[in-house]
Amino acid sequence: MSSDAGSDEALYHELMYYTLAHPSPTFIHQHAVDAYAAQHATETSKPITDVFAVIGLYLYLEKDFTGKQVQKAHMQMAKHRKHWPKLALPSERGSVVIADVLAAPAGAERDRMIRQWCVAVWSAWSASRAQIAALARDELGVA
Repeated sequence: MSSDAGSDEALYHELMYYTLAHPSPTFIHQHAVDAYAAQHATETSKPITDVFAVIGLYLYLEKDFTGKQVQKAHMQMAKHRKHWPKLALPSERGSVVIADVLAAPAGAERDRMIRQWCVAVWSAWSASRAQIAALARDELGVA
């Protein structure tokens, strides 16, 4: 990632303001939250944080879930299970970073950049795809 954690955190807050105020009923905010969490996962991250972020990207990009549907899936998963597997952290986290998203003009261009960010981060986690797909099937019944 090209920027440091401190500046990324400030950018994250700026992007959260944008996504929470977004008028779309699909709740784009959830996708931005998941992309950020997956891209910033560390050895000390809680397994639930990493799993929920990566499964959120999987549901969005491979199963066409809206942000609202991903949020509901997270709530369903949290009710049924308390212990989550530790995912293997990828060495690279995606070629698109939060600064790239915020560099795009607000509106349709920024919304497209949020999706591109999600795609880049999900691609970086591709080694965990089978594990995430199995969790989605077992926990949510998503085939």
